[in-house]
Amino acid sequence: MDQETVLLTGITGYIGKHVALRLLKAGLRVRGSVRDLDRAEEVRRALRPHLRDPDTLPDMLEFVTLDLNRDEGWDEAMAGVDILMHTASPFPLAEPRDAASLIRPAVEGTERALRAAARAGVERVILTSSVAAILSRDLPADREVFTEDDWTDPAHPTAGAYVRSKTEAERAAWRIAGTEAPALRLTAINPGLVLGPPLDRNFGSSVSIVQRLMRGTDPMLPRLGFAAVDVRDVAEMHLRAISRPETEGRRYIAAERFMWFSDLAAAVQEALPDRRIKERVAPDMLVRAMALFDRSLRPVLPTLGRRTDVSNARAVADMDMEFMDARESAAETALFLSATGVG
Repeated sequence: MDQETVLLTGITGYIGKHVALRLLKAGLRVRGSVRDLDRAEEVRRALRPHLRDPDTLPDMLEFVTLDLNRDEGWDEAMAGVDILMHTASPFPLAEPRDAASLIRPAVEGTERALRAAARAGVERVILTSSVAAILSRDLPADREVFTEDDWTDPAHPTAGAYVRSKTEAERAAWRIAGTEAPALRLTAINPGLVLGPPLDRNFGSSVSIVQRLMRGTDPMLPRLGFAAVDVRDVAEMHLRAISRPETEGRRYIAAERFMWFSDLAAAVQEALPDRRIKERVAPDMLVRAMALFDRSLRPVLPTLGRRTDVSNARAVADMDMEFMDARESAAETALFLSATGVG
């Protein structure tokens, strides 16, 4: 695995930076894609403190400019690459007015990345998908736990624009690898809600949920829940997939446990006992009534009270994963936000 080069899309993201760190620590060269080269130094600053020998960074990390919505640069970016890790995908907190504005770049960006890899002869591909591509469906009456064999139904009431974007993007990847470019050896990593300390203050929507709790933005908590996972485990799964042929052609749920919003709040409160974190849960009827006047609440209504337990058995068996306690991940996230003055 030494000295192989990985093209890592979305390197400026919360997950992307952690993946880059894992790859560099393992001795791989990283070519990170950014939409604007001005953000390259941001990534370097985030990574340097965590490297054993920061002086090697100029030799091990380079940057290319790529856009999910444009064809330019993809072929050049793939030159000399051994592995593609496609983590870039939009993740908004609020439902967009135009679903296509979210779905199109996710799907077309995935198609551009995989087709460019195929043209360049890059066969190994690791795709960052999401449990969103798994959970929006009804399970059979005899089963209560979702697995990698489950696929989201785009017509399901819980399938909003983000869910459909992740589902359609992953479907497109498997379609390309299955028929259009069968030489591609694809693995999909499907994380739940990603928690854990960011590498810098430029973090994504999932960390913003903890920030929202710390700031007391909401008077009460909706009865919402999610499969949760530590960002460092997600990054580790990306790395382990490279050297494990048994992961090729398979999807892997990255999640440690199911957490209600109130569980997340309790973990934050325990980490920050001097803060007053609101833990009271709002009745579903109240949330539904508020949604009549607050459009931003409407997308969550179909998921109120819905429990979505998932199995991580495949990741444990094929990757030897031992997942971190997601409650501790939430606590570490809160401590990071508090220490850096952004929580």
